[in-house]
Amino acid sequence: MQFSDLVNVSREVAATRSRLKKRALIAATLRRAAAGEIALAVNYLGGTLPQGRIGLGPAVVRDALASPPAVAPSLTLADVDAAVARIAGHAGKGSQAARRADLLALFGRATEAERDFLARLVQGEIRQGALEGVLVEAIADAAGVAVDAVRRAVMLAADPAPVAAAALAQGERGLRKFRLELMSPVRPMLAQPAADIDAAMQQLGEAVLDYKLDGARVQIHRAGDDVRIFSRGLNDVTERLPEVVAATLALPARQLVLDGEVIALKDGRPLPFQVTMRRFGRTSDVAAQREALPLDIFLFDVLHAEGDDLLDIPLRERAAILADLAPATMRVERRLTDEPGAAAAFLAAAFEAGHEGIMAKAPGSPYAAGSRGAEWLKIKQAHTLDLVVLAAEWGSGRRKGWLSNLHLGARDPATGGFVMLGKTFKGLTDRMLEEQTAALLALETHRAGHVVHVRPAFVVEIAVSDIQQSPQYPAGLALRFARVKAFRPDKPAAEADTIGTVRALYVAQPGVA
Repeated sequence: MQFSDLVNVSREVAATRSRLKKRALIAATLRRAAAGEIALAVNYLGGTLPQGRIGLGPAVVRDALASPPAVAPSLTLADVDAAVARIAGHAGKGSQAARRADLLALFGRATEAERDFLARLVQGEIRQGALEGVLVEAIADAAGVAVDAVRRAVMLAADPAPVAAAALAQGERGLRKFRLELMSPVRPMLAQPAADIDAAMQQLGEAVLDYKLDGARVQIHRAGDDVRIFSRGLNDVTERLPEVVAATLALPARQLVLDGEVIALKDGRPLPFQVTMRRFGRTSDVAAQREALPLDIFLFDVLHAEGDDLLDIPLRERAAILADLAPATMRVERRLTDEPGAAAAFLAAAFEAGHEGIMAKAPGSPYAAGSRGAEWLKIKQAHTLDLVVLAAEWGSGRRKGWLSNLHLGARDPATGGFVMLGKTFKGLTDRMLEEQTAALLALETHRAGHVVHVRPAFVVEIAVSDIQQSPQYPAGLALRFARVKAFRPDKPAAEADTIGTVRALYVAQPGVA
């Protein structure tokens, strides 16, 4: 397939707000692709590279864009993949210069339209509404298989690209090969926010209630004496968490996949999320870091035990299996109730213990890996949203020299972009200012006066008193009394809260019709 054909499809997908049309355009493209090109087409339309991050900063990309473009298209998908693989393969002394030379060579073979797409692709800036939900549906259409079968396979593979290749080659039979495998992480099941505990109980009726810890989510795999621990973003963090490895090896089962949170405690009470996340930073002395900042593991689900996959059995059964496997000291505080008063008391107890709220889960819910369904709900003390930083302003006075005031946006699934909702500089400590300045400058795309615009990749948890109407912002809504609660390096921008979630919170407020 010509790379220019895929670029043209991407442009058409970005130009329409119709989910059905996006789906049809992508499905037609996948049908046209050769067997060896299907996975690449899915990767590129979804805005990802098979090689992951390839070590190219904005300055290098800007230099490549300044060189003359090709007059006519000649690149194929395979050509682009081979060039990116060469760039990603450079390491050691002289690697930056080699990457730059290879990128210039690739851009020299690309037309103006192809270069624009490539620049956004290598920097993770493809925002066209071809997000995973649309891709999953398009894969199903192209292969003539059920959407649910594709969705499940993508959950287990944690990547739609190989699923697309298998579906178009072998149909439903190809999808059945995707199973939960020990030492291969699956995407975590996610939750939707609920307005309050009463709304959650009304929606679920009976609910399994868990304390919601403000820690770092982990997925733990055990195969015999081997343990692997994966972060929320599916990165291997085993070496960072030796105490969790030891705790897992002490459990009676030798084959396990567990879901839980690690959190730093002091005198039994949780420390802030940012403190816990220090254990995930780069350091050469893990033992010293563990001694200075030990973490506790609290489990809340089990996906596999002793050869049995448990994804499809009800939560109440998985909870019973987990209770048999792990001692109470390793499990989150949990209660099953259909009484709103008991649920409210449990929420109050969670707040009293220093936690950020509770989870309310349908007792019959399966573990829908990667899904943010209505069967898991989160209830917090204040409204919090995971938003993406779109830009930041240089501070003044005591904050001079730091990027301070953050421009915040919610994800818009219809366009693949982000909708600005407001700004805030509140809640930021000196340490956080220093950290965010370094992180945002690494994501810089351009400047306008004192405003530094950045690639939308830095996620922050924002606490707000409420949502209000505002003609100042595109969605007609704005954050009121917003403050930064925590940075969320464990969350990609694709999992930030949507503008739909913000609108739902607005509508749920007292006095809003």
